[in-house]
Amino acid sequence: MRRTLLGLSGALAVAVLVLGGCTPSTSPEPQVTATPEPTAAPAAPAVVCDDATTSYAPGAGLAITAGSTMQAIRDRTSLIVGVSADTLLMGSRNPLSGQIEGFDIDVLHLVSAALFDGDPDRLQFRVITSGQRLAVLKNHEVDLVARTFTMNCARWQDIAFSAEYLDAGQKVLVTRDSTATSIDDLAGKAVCAPEDTTTLERLKDNYPDITAVSAPTHTQCLVLFQEGKVDGITGDDTVLAGFAAQDPYAKVVGDAFSSEPYGVGVAADQVDLVRFVNAVLDQAKTDGTWAAMYDRWLHALGPAPKPPTSVYGRTP
Repeated sequence: MRRTLLGLSGALAVAVLVLGGCTPSTSPEPQVTATPEPTAAPAAPAVVCDDATTSYAPGAGLAITAGSTMQAIRDRTSLIVGVSADTLLMGSRNPLSGQIEGFDIDVLHLVSAALFDGDPDRLQFRVITSGQRLAVLKNHEVDLVARTFTMNCARWQDIAFSAEYLDAGQKVLVTRDSTATSIDDLAGKAVCAPEDTTTLERLKDNYPDITAVSAPTHTQCLVLFQEGKVDGITGDDTVLAGFAAQDPYAKVVGDAFSSEPYGVGVAADQVDLVRFVNAVLDQAKTDGTWAAMYDRWLHALGPAPKPPTSVYGRTP
């Protein structure tokens, strides 16, 4: 009986994945393939990275000046963003409305509202995989990336980040009847993680007795898990909470064994846009908006904690 149910669950996951790629969104131009012309901006600053969560101070706050990256975006009339469409609770396509929604998406709505006189929906979504996050920013294909994007010093060499807006932690998801209580109990087993992620790197480096299996996306890891081809999935607790909500035969176990500070990705040569996004985030952290977003999407992880403290001091 469990195999039959799991098979149906796997089929549903595949159906959602397929539908997610073709269901039209009612948001303006939800998927973008055209590459916008890069805005005029100073050369990318040299990167010194002692703390990956240190970003550029807001400076002029929410002011938009002539010749700035923000003005160029306003002139274009839309903010082009790289997102996930299959990470439940963070960025996923609602099968009923066709809208892409989640905590990451709400962050982008806040930036849109600040750019476009209170309009949160001037977003053009480009659905990307984890492995595409750096390239779409380096090539100026998008303005921002909000896709469970962990800040680290290696990535600062290629792009810039906003201040931290969410602190996640890596855990592991197993079947409901598994006796595993942590990832250490999965020695000799196969565990899936998305390719080109810090999650997969940490799995390979720190757990040599586990067979690391990569897949292009978190959802494809879930399909492998439901088909019985892997014994677990490792990822950020934010992502795994969504999986557990989708699959009644799955559970998240153990304490977090990493800290995953999320930041909004920005092209390295658009420091003015980084400062603007930081002003947006700081306002949301202080006026209760951040806590409301957490309660809406991530209440399964417990009551909303204090928002991550913005750390500034990076200089161009």
